[in-house]
Amino acid sequence: MYIYKTEILTVGTKWFSDKADANDIEALDWLINEKAADGWELVTYDYMATSMQIKGAFVVTFKKQQ
Repeated sequence: MYIYKTEILTVGTKWFSDKADANDIEALDWLINEKAADGWELVTYDYMATSMQIKGAFVVTFKKQQ
């Protein structure tokens, strides 16, 4: 049986585009590697832009054996 953990990783402020940039990807890589070191495996992630296109976030779900 697995246990699951979902985290929200807020990205930098966007002024002209709602797309993730290199800094956002670096932060996502850091989170994935940090959780992997603790035994968590990445299950899924999604990038959510806001309707105002100012601030978005990654929603990241991990799993590990219970």
